Amino acid sequence: MLRTANTENGQVRGLPAADPRITSFKGIPFAAPPVGRNRWRAPQPAENWQGVRNCFEFAPISVQDTPGIGDDIYCREWNVDPGVPMSEDCLYLNVWTNAKSADERKPVLVWFFGGGFQWGYTSEMEFDGERLARRDIVVVTVNYRLGALGFLCHPQLIKEQPEAPCNFGSLDQQAGLRWVRRNIANFGGDPDNITIAGQSAGGASVMAQMACRDNEGDFKRAVVMSGMFGAPYEVNELFLAKSLEQASQKGERLFEYLGVKTLEEARKLDADYIRSKYSELRNKGEMFFTIVQDGHFCTQDPMEAFMNGTRIRVPVMGGNTSDEFIEFIHAADEDELKKKAREYFGSRAEEFLSFPEAGIRTDLGYSPVSSPELGVKAAFLSENRQKEPKDCYYYRFIPDIPGKDNAGTFHSVDLWFFFETLAKSSRPFAGRHYDLARQMCDYWANFIKTGDPNGFDLNGNRLPGWKPYTAEERSEMLFTGDGAKVSAEQNGIVRFLLGTMK
Repeated sequence: MLRTANTENGQVRGLPAADPRITSFKGIPFAAPPVGRNRWRAPQPAENWQGVRNCFEFAPISVQDTPGIGDDIYCREWNVDPGVPMSEDCLYLNVWTNAKSADERKPVLVWFFGGGFQWGYTSEMEFDGERLARRDIVVVTVNYRLGALGFLCHPQLIKEQPEAPCNFGSLDQQAGLRWVRRNIANFGGDPDNITIAGQSAGGASVMAQMACRDNEGDFKRAVVMSGMFGAPYEVNELFLAKSLEQASQKGERLFEYLGVKTLEEARKLDADYIRSKYSELRNKGEMFFTIVQDGHFCTQDPMEAFMNGTRIRVPVMGGNTSDEFIEFIHAADEDELKKKAREYFGSRAEEFLSFPEAGIRTDLGYSPVSSPELGVKAAFLSENRQKEPKDCYYYRFIPDIPGKDNAGTFHSVDLWFFFETLAKSSRPFAGRHYDLARQMCDYWANFIKTGDPNGFDLNGNRLPGWKPYTAEERSEMLFTGDGAKVSAEQNGIVRFLLGTMK
């Protein structure tokens, strides 16, 4: 087995994974520590080392709120350890490979975790790359800066480093991807067959990397899980890219809250102090979150780049869970529903109201619809209108999820399945859930290898056929409690709303 590998900075040694046919390399530096003068700068080259570096443990997580404190679903699900090491020195990545030698050129997955650009880390237990590595894929998980340390924008930064004034977390991801391009052949990977993937903020990160033309040629396909959003009724400003001016005004308010006036002073502050003060400010609504149009890394809103065909056009797999980010028409009664329908849809209001789904009422409002489902489908239909369209595959995750909390298919729960790591979960998953996870991981592996999820499972059985989502054939893959099932779009208001999104 390949237990040692060369990198551009020195040699690294990994350990056998739970399956000894796989080697895991944890905590490989891909950039210099972003501390001191490197704070709020684009990632700089890592230093060389002598001898063999033991890469046996995950590196510290990015500076963020302490995980595992509280009783929210994510603390119960996987952010369970308040003692996990944390440091501003966080630019490390991890590799899982089943290669026996460095010349095998296996397909590569580069994974960006989610967490609202405020939280998350590569050592979360659901992100174990071992099951994908068993399927002959080299898995790389890349860490990046978060919150104020990762996404600050400030007038002094714009003046002093106009070539990289913000979007530092996104630049970290880009640096990790480029490290993979330069080094992954030494781990048995193929640098010319890379898929980038992520979920939630990680999915939004994939969108941002696709929108950056400087990344042309660095990856062959992309997976966006719960990372595209459509606005069926009212625009959500949170998901829109911001201008440098908008973002820098927020940075000025952070400096005031920190009690500093200059960038030099801010770079001397203790990272934990910045974390705690930023957390207070974020809880008041001042979140460093969406990507900023800096004229370099980001030149337009990533969703717009997908819709108008100016993204890096590669095949995409994307989808959502059924219970996440549901949007409603907030109306007290049917009269108000009709009034708002006329506001939103004008002369087409009666057509909208004629669909049975439009009259569905919940405690939160009428006409529930999934924002990420609309976002993914609208993007895929836009791709379908391009010359020589790339294949785009849509899925919806709808199985029953066991547990006393009756959480449903909550945001992020599908990660247990795609990575096939259910055995690490505290939920009482049954055999059929494990069967579904195996199928989902098989589909994902096939897509990573070829850009087409179709093929065979680990037992040699052909998987149910999964067609691209197009205007002519609104094909959906439903991941159900009884396995993968092919379906055609059924929801009338979804189709109606997609007709209004251009």
